[in-house]
Amino acid sequence: MNESSAIELIMYQIGQLFLLPVLALVALMFAYALYILGMFAVQAAQRRQRGAGLAGFPLLAYRRAKPSASFDELDLHAHKLLEPARLASRIAPMLGLVGTMIPMGPALKSLADGNLAQVSGNLTIAFSVVIIALIAASITYWISNVRRRWLAEELLEIQNGAVA
Repeated sequence: MNESSAIELIMYQIGQLFLLPVLALVALMFAYALYILGMFAVQAAQRRQRGAGLAGFPLLAYRRAKPSASFDELDLHAHKLLEPARLASRIAPMLGLVGTMIPMGPALKSLADGNLAQVSGNLTIAFSVVIIALIAASITYWISNVRRRWLAEELLEIQNGAVA
């Protein structure tokens, strides 16, 4: 075995070690996307019932709790609120790609060996993981964009002095 094939084998084996962690992370991203979708639905309902206090209006509630908060503090708080969904919307597709590529090596090896059942199994994993990751990314991307607009509206409301 020459040096390049030894390095290739080591890299292949390292790549295969990441399959289960990546699959678990994609499953967690999907669960998180469903969780924040539920939270988003609750917040949307709360925002429609504006007279019921500040539920659904996190920046207005933050301003009421901390009246001395500067506009920069409010902006920072808004960014903190958006960060988890924004990160999920960017990380999920990357994990989906990694989760797609890892089973492709064994699938190609199985194809060369003539084991079509194993090719099919590996391709099923590859395509399933990317689909689930893209669904999670789509949900979190949409939610983060709508929340960004909501928070911008709240910042304008605070800036215009509509809320003390």
